[in-house]
Parts: sequence; structure tokens; C-alpha cells
Amino acid sequence: PLLLTGEPGTGKTQLAFSLAYELNLPPPLVFNTKTTSTAKDLFYRYDTLRHFHDAQFRKGDFAVEAYITYEALGLAILLSIEPSKADTRLPDHLKSKGPTRSVILVDEVDKAPRDLPNDVLNEIETMSFTVEETGQTFSADTSFRPILVLTSNSEKNLPDAFLRRCVFYHIPFPDAERLRLIVQRRLPTTGTFTSDMLENAIRHFEKIRTLPLKKKPATSECLAWLQILQKMSIDPGNLKPGEAEALVFSYAILAKTRDDLALIERSAVTGEVAAT
Repeated sequence: PLLLTGEPGTGKTQLAFSLAYELNLPPPLVFNTKTTSTAKDLFYRYDTLRHFHDAQFRKGDFAVEAYITYEALGLAILLSIEPSKADTRLPDHLKSKGPTRSVILVDEVDKAPRDLPNDVLNEIETMSFTVEETGQTFSADTSFRPILVLTSNSEKNLPDAFLRRCVFYHIPFPDAERLRLIVQRRLPTTGTFTSDMLENAIRHFEKIRTLPLKKKPATSECLAWLQILQKMSIDPGNLKPGEAEALVFSYAILAKTRDDLALIERSAVTGEVAAT
């Protein structure tokens, strides 16, 4: 597995999509981790209540399989085997797509209970799982072994046994040159928002990041903020009458706490974050 860390908004999730694109694979199968997630949830979910309800109030033979929904890692393993063995368990949009390799994104794995990473060590190593309710075991074809990408915001430490089995990469905040390249690709300049105005805005953002903020704005906040400035044609380095108030109001996109917002606003007034 590839374990990604980095500030929120630096592109951890997007890296998984980029990986799938570069390898000419379908978009990742995504599992959004919750505080209540269990190891089994990565592979499948069994709707016990619906099964019980149908068995009590409807007539017919209600097979357990009909109440099982396969999740990201389970789907990836099923997609790696022959369609004749997997298609009956796959959603319609994935039927007859295999055998193929898949990228699985387990987003914000550090949200899960601490036991979850340790509980899936064997399943991740063997790329196999067993459906407890039916006793069936599914194992990935080694020729189409899924690629597992996990992201973490480092809100809590992951177990050592799990970390030893991961390839680790920390996505740093982009340097000035890289940030400009990202902005240029995502936010082309227009007639009313020139390249000089964009450059002033980027420098203004970089000054804000030097402030002692509790939560520094990341790339995603930068892009959102620049879009606002672009729509309003505001140049932080050459403010026109009446634009100073609008610029200060826009800082709400960059700040994530009341104290940070107040600090940015005070710094703007005193000129600490001036673009020039």
C-alpha cells in the first residue's frame, strides 16, 4: 500500500486519481473512512435489518447474497478475477469490466478506530477476503493485483505493524515555482485579470502563509481564493478605491478559525501581508 500524508488540501486524494490516469486505469474505487468504520466495511456490507424485514414480512427465498453490497477493496478484488465468477456480485456499471487492475483510495484512514489498520493486515497482504455470512473467499488474481492508496491527515498515529507494510510519501506544500505552475494550469488568466495581477495575488498568498496561523491555507484554498479575486478583478498589489474591504472579506476563504481570520485581517491593515 501507498500511504500519503500532507497538509489538508495539498492533493493527497487527487494523487490517487492521477496514479490511475497515468497507469491508464479506471478512476479509483473510493472508500471514505468514518469514525465507525470497521475492517469488514472495506470489503463489503451486509444489510442485516433489510434481510430480517424481508424474511419476516415477504414471501420467497431470500438469499444472503442479495443483501450484500461490496465496497471499494472488495470490488477491486472481484474485478481482478474472471467475470464469470464475479459479475453476479458487481454493480451494473462494473459488470464485464474484468479481469482488470484497479486503484483503491482509502481516504483519511486515520479517522478510523485504531484497530482497523491492524485488522486488515492479512487481507491486504494476500489481497483476499471472506464473506462471513456465506463462507465464500475471494482472492485477487496476482496478474491484476489492486493498487491500494491510503491518505492520512496525521490526526493520530497509525499502528507500527501497519506502517511497516506501507510505502510512505509525504506531499510537501509546493514551493513558489510549483505553486505558480499549479495555478497557471488550473486558473488561466483572462482579459480583466492579467498575469501581473495573478502574480501579485500569489505573492500575497505566500505572505499570508508566513503568518503564525493555527491552520495555514493549502493549495485548494489558494485556488478558491484566486478564483474569487479573478471574478472581482481585484489586484492585491494595486487596490482600487473600495476594493480593500472586499479583499479583507475574501480572507474568510483562507482562514479556518476565528483567530486566524483576525490575524490575517490585522496583518493586512498593518501592511505585513502587502504584496509588494
